[in-house]
Amino acid sequence: MAAPKPGLSLKARALKYLSAREHSRAELERKLAPHAESAEEVARVLDEFEQRGWLSAERFVESMVHRKAARYGAARIRVELAQHRLPDDTVQAALSHLKETELARAHAVWLRRFGEVADTPEARLKQMRFLAGRGFSSEVIRQIVAGRISDDVDR
Repeated sequence: MAAPKPGLSLKARALKYLSAREHSRAELERKLAPHAESAEEVARVLDEFEQRGWLSAERFVESMVHRKAARYGAARIRVELAQHRLPDDTVQAALSHLKETELARAHAVWLRRFGEVADTPEARLKQMRFLAGRGFSSEVIRQIVAGRISDDVDR
């Protein structure tokens, strides 16, 4: 690793990052590495933060799901969570809840963007591509684009 840059200590930098929002351990490792003398030094700081409860994979997953769920489907959120090397059981628990609410969330996204059932094949494909790009499942997309959804889904 490179020589540490002058300024805040590793602990102070980590606290600064965590005070802004929740971070995963992998994310903090990446952000702190340029400021540390060794990878072991970063690991010691992060181990201490986990022991004190300041760094938590569960809180990070909750935070990310809370930030992303209104705009994205379970598949997209799963991909983003996978980039953070989180415990499988924590990720699976969050994703199972997301799948339960996927139809309502996709319908809300569709309403904000389109609001009416497509009348041409081209418009239907546009709506399907939009929802697929947001990470919603193909079955949910088919239901919404076909207009086979009740009005009380979003309530």
